[in-house]
Amino acid sequence: MLTAAGRARRILASPAASGIPGVVSGTSFGCASGAEGVLLPRLSDGVPASSSSPSHATGISSSFALQSLGKMFSPTMTSQRWSERSVLYHMSTAHFSTEANDTDHPTVTVTEAVEEQYQKMLKSVEAETMPPNAWMWSMISSCSNKEDIKLLFQILQKLRVFRLSNLRINANFNDHLCRTVTEACARVGVLDYGLKALWKHNVYGITPTIGSAHYLLQHAKEHNDTKLMENIMQVLTKNYLPLQPGTADIVFSSTPAGDSQAIWSINSLRGKSVKFYTLATGFACAKGFLLDRKPESAAAIIKLLNKHLPEQKKALIKDELQKIIAEWPSEVIKRQKKDDRKALEEALVKDIPTMINCLTNLGLDIPVDLDKLTPQLQAA
Repeated sequence: MLTAAGRARRILASPAASGIPGVVSGTSFGCASGAEGVLLPRLSDGVPASSSSPSHATGISSSFALQSLGKMFSPTMTSQRWSERSVLYHMSTAHFSTEANDTDHPTVTVTEAVEEQYQKMLKSVEAETMPPNAWMWSMISSCSNKEDIKLLFQILQKLRVFRLSNLRINANFNDHLCRTVTEACARVGVLDYGLKALWKHNVYGITPTIGSAHYLLQHAKEHNDTKLMENIMQVLTKNYLPLQPGTADIVFSSTPAGDSQAIWSINSLRGKSVKFYTLATGFACAKGFLLDRKPESAAAIIKLLNKHLPEQKKALIKDELQKIIAEWPSEVIKRQKKDDRKALEEALVKDIPTMINCLTNLGLDIPVDLDKLTPQLQAA
């Protein structure tokens, strides 16, 4: 029995994905069956139908999972199969914590409405039926603290196991449910669970999407949490989620003015998924080069923008250049230590005109008003 339990745990930890039917069906990683809200199918001998192996699992985990399934459901081991499936099922219905040593908020208790929906869904699973979708939506909307979110993730895991082992559905929850779960994590402020929703292979049946990532990035931006932004970008990279131009725009827009190190750190992550620069990311890098005393490189990247941006965006290059001259320097200088302000002012007064001259030499003659550079620096 212990051996069976061990195999069951390892199978649950494999890259297989599943979810709730209805609002929790139709995913990016598999096709859900039509077994929505039905009783557990049974064979003529009274034994529940065995679950199919996750066809999309890869690598060592996939091989091991397939071998384990072969052993568990061999025709010569019917009685053992029933015992092992009992272990798997009781694992799914046990009320356990997803965090073994979580004592962050020892005095916080689960909200009554969340506990009520959890118990209703648990009883439904024990009766071998899928709970109504409305119960899940109600639970998500009622979450108001970390304990609520922990319970939410527990029921997601239980439902995933129930579908995989009893209904033979190995598809993840659909994107809409996953986005709603991510929003709940951000709303409550439990971002460690929000990041779990971005992992491609997880035990909760959650489908990571770039939309969920953007929501968390926007949350980090609104709270000026650059560390969270870096963590989100790293998770996206590790899980091979394709970034969109808007992803980098959100991140660059909250980079602290004058912090070239943060600019290059984010740009490095951006470059792994997005080939070309957007207007926002390109000018963010141009500012980084100016801060590093490299006006020639700043001009080169603006030249690159002019080459690859669509025509309607190229018209905005002049406006962004004028902002670098008339607005950005004073903002950067104000954020520096008093002892460093004079040196940065002198550097920008020299390097910004050099950048403009380099653009002209590169064949990009954009008319700007350099006279506004010195007065606004004096105002800073």
